[in-house]
Amino acid sequence: MRLVRQKKQSQKRLQRLLPKVHIKIQDGRFEVLGMNVWYSYWRDPYHLLLTIPWPGFLGLIALFYLTTNALFALAYLAGGDCIANARPGSFLDAFFFSVQTLASIGYGAMFPKTTYANIIVTIEAMMGLVGIAVLTGLAFARFSRPTARVIFSRVAVIAPHNGIPTLMFRAANKRRNQILEAQLRVYLMRDEVTTEGQFIRRFHELNLLRNQTPSFTLSWTAMHPIDELSPLYGMTPESLVSTKTSIVVSLSGIDETVAQVLHARQTYAAHEILWNNQFVDIFYHTSDGHRYIDYNYFHDVVPLE
Repeated sequence: MRLVRQKKQSQKRLQRLLPKVHIKIQDGRFEVLGMNVWYSYWRDPYHLLLTIPWPGFLGLIALFYLTTNALFALAYLAGGDCIANARPGSFLDAFFFSVQTLASIGYGAMFPKTTYANIIVTIEAMMGLVGIAVLTGLAFARFSRPTARVIFSRVAVIAPHNGIPTLMFRAANKRRNQILEAQLRVYLMRDEVTTEGQFIRRFHELNLLRNQTPSFTLSWTAMHPIDELSPLYGMTPESLVSTKTSIVVSLSGIDETVAQVLHARQTYAAHEILWNNQFVDIFYHTSDGHRYIDYNYFHDVVPLE
């Protein structure tokens, strides 16, 4: 009985640490409800402070700062007349003395005059050093988080390329810099039933004609040939929908400006994969022999004749 009771208690502790996760699959898109929203990290304060919007972050800092100084002001008042040149029993004088102590300002008009006050000042000064270091680190971590300004075409197409049906989609770098050692990985995700009759959600990696480039600057058209070895071989638009198929794209590389690894993702549902269509050409030639890219047609497709 004791072992059963301990097992139930451990299960309850695990349920508190690992709450229920709600999953939704819509149009082949695998979505975890509440994922990547800042308020979902309330059990993890560090991630909460990194993901909360800037107004909320600054508001929490202000609230923490005011609360800390108010508590130390009450501690000074509890020591009686322990601050020189402060009005006896004045909360405002004690509060502003705490502000000067916490920030190591030291104007000199008010100063501790008892042992009790010096002990509180020592504790507050140590807390101020640690607090400033932590808040500075959090602010720097928020500013230094790498972000990828990579866009993907709204749809993917299946069209012949060198006589072979090929899955294609576009990616573009919106920044005017380079993403070094960029790499694309593409996965097909669909519902399948094993030979034992078990339902599973299976991932298949799709091979690309070129899955990496030393420098991703402007545009990149990814191509996956649908041959006998492809998981898409023999599939139709109807079978993509019935199996809740989706194409998951993951791009990673090193941002040339900040020398940090960045990531970008895109998911194409079954209805976003257009058969017998091709992308509109975005490369043009000028009269003097130069070439340019017109991103106004980046998402446009035309049906094959």
